[in-house]
Amino acid sequence: MVKEKYFKNLFIFEMANNHMGDVEHGLRIINEFCKICKNFEGFKFAFKFQYRDLDTFIHPDYKDRTDFKYVKRFMETNLSEAERRLLRDEAKKNGFITICTPFDENSVDLIEKHDYDVIKIASCSFTDWSLLERISKTNKPVIASTAGASLEDIDKVVSFLEHRGKNFYIMHCVGEYPTDKRNLQLNQIDLLRKRYPEVPIGYSTHESPDNTEAVKIAIGKGATVFERHVGVKTNKYDINAYSSTPEKILAWLQAAQTAIEMCGISEMRFDGTEKEKSDLRGLQRGVFAKGDIKKGERIDLSNTFFAIPNFKGQIVANDMSKYTELISLRDIKANEPINFKDVSIKNLRGYVVEVINQLQPILKESKIALPDKLEMEISHHYGIERFKECGATIINCINREYCKKLIILLPGQKHPVHYHKKKEETFHVLYGDMAVNLNGEDKNCKAGDMVIVERGMKHNFSSINGAIFEEISTTHYKDDSFYDDINVVNNKNRKTALTFWSDWLLKPVS
Repeated sequence: MVKEKYFKNLFIFEMANNHMGDVEHGLRIINEFCKICKNFEGFKFAFKFQYRDLDTFIHPDYKDRTDFKYVKRFMETNLSEAERRLLRDEAKKNGFITICTPFDENSVDLIEKHDYDVIKIASCSFTDWSLLERISKTNKPVIASTAGASLEDIDKVVSFLEHRGKNFYIMHCVGEYPTDKRNLQLNQIDLLRKRYPEVPIGYSTHESPDNTEAVKIAIGKGATVFERHVGVKTNKYDINAYSSTPEKILAWLQAAQTAIEMCGISEMRFDGTEKEKSDLRGLQRGVFAKGDIKKGERIDLSNTFFAIPNFKGQIVANDMSKYTELISLRDIKANEPINFKDVSIKNLRGYVVEVINQLQPILKESKIALPDKLEMEISHHYGIERFKECGATIINCINREYCKKLIILLPGQKHPVHYHKKKEETFHVLYGDMAVNLNGEDKNCKAGDMVIVERGMKHNFSSINGAIFEEISTTHYKDDSFYDDINVVNNKNRKTALTFWSDWLLKPVS
């Protein structure tokens, strides 16, 4: 992974050959841009230079030719090693991170000798494998520009640098000098970030110095390193169409600062401002008692209504969840607001997730097809904390004049003694093992077995290894289950009802 030391909100000033072969002019450029940087806290700044060993970089037969653009420019702006070192030291003295682009292997030697902080790979050298091999042998972090490179080539270079353990960044770049705004292709930042999620992405820019929009877009797309050519215009020296003066860089950095502030934090959810929370709270519906609610009664959608205004300390509609169990701590009168201090609150989601993850193995093993949309009840007669010991999961398939349910028992789970006055049941075991006790008589069942439970017949059931069975009966009534254990009878909140899709029971849930 890339070290934050160099590569977070880093702004690189590329001098290139804008020193014009005049070391005093180069020193002036460094100092002029140093003054600008002092206005921007939280930014890191670097000066970048270019090294070419002209004795080997230019063919000896062409060194004196003036009809080749780059030969002429490089020869005219060449600096001695001592002058190059002087510029590097001045940048370091002014607090800049020092970066240098080598265009040949000998220049890498000189970069190491001058102890630059970072090596930059120019777009034209992106697949210069001999140069890349030499750069990879240094202990320097690397920034590589991708102008003109195909995705296949970028894949190769990223793999090359990763396999050599390099600490590196890649930069979206367009090698058109200057770059027309229609050709900036800023969506390439999205492509690179998606294709190389472990590699930080930057933006090396060659658009008009007046353009402050592109850097804002690049920041919005997630780029965190930015490079721009710089120079200082004097009576003696002009600057090219894609290099920025200190005044232009000031506007560019101000635009970047604005964009970073507007984009805010990343990789974690923003908590929101206090004003935002207050404004949203004022628009939320408060929870009120629909009728009188007794102490110990469960508070849910059946005995409440939602309306504005809400009051400080009041529960709002947003707090009401199928995973939240609210129990009244006092008698609440009709139309009264329900406040947090008036209830005990238990968040059941963690328990529900645990139950679902416990159900998954038995459901997968059984291969029983489930209805797509599930109306499910988790029966926890002694509290959901003891569900694995005592309880059952009930999937309600249909409840008309006839009723069908799927009931799932986990390994070692049991269901307490009870009976029904109104309905008669038939249990059809579909999977696993199940022990049924009917009026004190035990019956061990396996898949395929059927058990009839008549009205008024006390029964309970359990499983050693887990079981799934159908309960087929006449209409089910909520008040038609009568338990022997007074502790179960007194537990008015022994069921958690849920509605969700069947695939939730077949994939990991967190």
